Amino acid sequence: MQQLIVILVVAFGVHHYWTNRPIDPGPGMIAPYEPVQNDLERKRKFEFRGYEMTALADFRIEARVLSAKRYRSDANAELSPLDLALGWGPMSDSTNLEDIDISQSGRFYHWKTRTPKIEITDIGRHSANMHLIPADETVEAAFDGIRTGHLVRFSGELIKAKHPSGWRWKSSLTRRDAGNGACEVVFVHRIEVIDPTARS
Repeated sequence: MQQLIVILVVAFGVHHYWTNRPIDPGPGMIAPYEPVQNDLERKRKFEFRGYEMTALADFRIEARVLSAKRYRSDANAELSPLDLALGWGPMSDSTNLEDIDISQSGRFYHWKTRTPKIEITDIGRHSANMHLIPADETVEAAFDGIRTGHLVRFSGELIKAKHPSGWRWKSSLTRRDAGNGACEVVFVHRIEVIDPTARS
């Protein structure tokens, strides 16, 4: 019995690693375009899961997943179970990412490098941490399959959220900021997850 348990634990570990392992698309930009944002003159308000949501801008992006972090117990997990650190342009090229260490914690995205292959300003201007809110169960189910190295395309709105308790969360509206408040909060209507190594 004990031997069977060990085998099952090992099998689970192998399966978990295999299904969550990073993908390496190889050299070259796989997401060459900038995110597209259209600020809304009339801010649309709607209710979602007991929160008052205000759409600030229409938003769509195609980007490489630099890191994915799932949250289950923090204050924002009810709305946003997933953060993605995303890169586009030069930050979607494996060659440029070789000497950049990327991590996520506490709803922040961190990077460090000693020998960057691109300008430091390009790292910040071509990457961002985004808090994703799934609009429905189909989008939320797609979140589960996202891995580092995937190419994702999604569209929705940058939003401001408010709870009756007084809690608030507001999206950044620029890719040129940094630090607290610099993350995008995206209400995701549609998402496509692509394995760039499977492209013909």
